[in-house]
Amino acid sequence: MPRTDTRRQRHGSAWYWEQTDCWYYTPKGSKRRVPLFDEKGKRIRGKDSKQAAALALAKAKLATQWKPQPEAVDAESLTDAPWQVAKVSSEYLEYCRRRADTGAMTANQLGNAVRTLNDLCRYCGALTVAELTKGHVQFWLESHATWRSPATHRHVIAIVQAAFNYVEREHGIGSPLKGLKKPPPQPRLQSFSAEDEQAIYDSTDRPFRDFLFAAIHTGLRPFCELAKLTADNVEVSPRGMMWRVYSSKTKKTRKIPVRPEVAALAKKLMKSAPPGSGKPLFRNTQGNHWQKVTGVSRFRTIRRRLGWDQDPTKQKFSTYTCRHTFAHRMLSGYWNKGQGCSIEVLAELLGDTPKVAFDHYGREWGQHYQDPLWAAIGLSAPADA
Repeated sequence: MPRTDTRRQRHGSAWYWEQTDCWYYTPKGSKRRVPLFDEKGKRIRGKDSKQAAALALAKAKLATQWKPQPEAVDAESLTDAPWQVAKVSSEYLEYCRRRADTGAMTANQLGNAVRTLNDLCRYCGALTVAELTKGHVQFWLESHATWRSPATHRHVIAIVQAAFNYVEREHGIGSPLKGLKKPPPQPRLQSFSAEDEQAIYDSTDRPFRDFLFAAIHTGLRPFCELAKLTADNVEVSPRGMMWRVYSSKTKKTRKIPVRPEVAALAKKLMKSAPPGSGKPLFRNTQGNHWQKVTGVSRFRTIRRRLGWDQDPTKQKFSTYTCRHTFAHRMLSGYWNKGQGCSIEVLAELLGDTPKVAFDHYGREWGQHYQDPLWAAIGLSAPADA
């Protein structure tokens, strides 16, 4: 007997979900449930609203050729006109530029903020803050076919909320986006095996190999920390070598010990980049420090060479996976006869807070978190753990 239930028409049609009393559509090539919104930015509700839902879907398919229209403003009252979304964005971007000029914000962070808020303003910049709704922002997000990742949505929402929070803090203009939920953070738990690590070294040249080797064995952020390290940041004591690391992300300096094999590599590189020279220890083939765009491109080439771009897990490997590999190995006791370190120690080495280190790594990889749970139910750790 043929199926007559057409509640979810996944081939480009709007469909109604009785559980929420709302209309949705499913983007091509995905299984996501995307809500449909009316011209006021509110979800379309009611089983009898099929025509309105079809219209909203047509607008969504046109990449939001439809844009919310602001209410008319009396020209005589322009001096007292309420704040518009465009003005909020402009004020926040000026603040971001001032921070970038002082080094408090990276050029990449500034560029992301500019691109995101300019895109928002093209969509609804003429709306007043009072007219803007969370539904408008959600509709704008879903209209971008390339913004599929929850991490991308989370990042974009954070920038938009930061702009409205800044204006509320500095000018007393209440934010209409309070309560707008971001997708939950997803722990980045990919790490290299010893075999993966060796395959990477065999697939690239010595400068990039040295850079990745140091990243895996120190856990430093590849481009804002390790790439900028110079011989002036190196200290040698009877106990071993330590590096003073400044992070442009956290604006803090920490001192970390490094393993003997990393110390030996650093001493070798210091011969061509001695103290006072200003040269980075880890340099590309042109003798300059590694930049993110170059590193990303180089690692993409490695993935293709090794066929990892066809593997569902390894296609996610990147230069930043070096940092996750270090965290995994520290927590599992890879270099310490199986005795993993605590989250607090890992956080100090990585330059994170214990909460961030736990959220990213501890719940899945941390022995100091998992062992007490096993002990609580009367099971000790296996002898070969």
